[in-house]
Amino acid sequence: MTTVYDYKTIAAPATGVFKDKGSKFLSFALPVDAEAQAREAVRKLKKEYFDARHHCFAYRIGAGGEQWRANDDGEPSSAAGKPILGQLLSRELTNVLVVVVRYFGGALLGVPGLINAYRSAAAAALNNAQVMEKTVQEIVTVTFPYRQLNAMMKLLKEEEGEIRSQQCGTECVFEVAVPLRKKEKFLHKWKKQNYNDEKPDIHS
Repeated sequence: MTTVYDYKTIAAPATGVFKDKGSKFLSFALPVDAEAQAREAVRKLKKEYFDARHHCFAYRIGAGGEQWRANDDGEPSSAAGKPILGQLLSRELTNVLVVVVRYFGGALLGVPGLINAYRSAAAAALNNAQVMEKTVQEIVTVTFPYRQLNAMMKLLKEEEGEIRSQQCGTECVFEVAVPLRKKEKFLHKWKKQNYNDEKPDIHS
């Protein structure tokens, strides 16, 4: 399995709209970090647009898009969720949910028409979204004597580490987020620090 160090997602929610033969397709692209968050977002949109006939969606979650789902919500099989998911795949986006809400206009579109409509609606929202690249990080906990604080701060700056939590007395406990691609280098450099032959205490 290929290790993923960076991934593309969206910076903020975005919306779009597509119309065909009287049917109106409202689309919503939302950044999400977990499946529970995606399900809650779908629930809220169903509640807000309760009078719509369908609330179809797809999402990808995880740096490599390991978690995904496509839902047709009553439309013909693979006519809605799959084309929405296709837009996420073609744009290589993850940690993104796209929901398309359909108001039926009275005319049947047929499966090809539905596929085009849901694909176009999803594209409309994603075209309005700001795409950004994020770095995969891993949390590392490091315990060290207070006198090593300056050395730790210097190393964090060098390896782009971010302090998530810290406790300092005579001993410091730092929880830091380190870019996955730099994790081994970070640990190696810290272990090479020789302070009175004391071994640093590291957990990841």
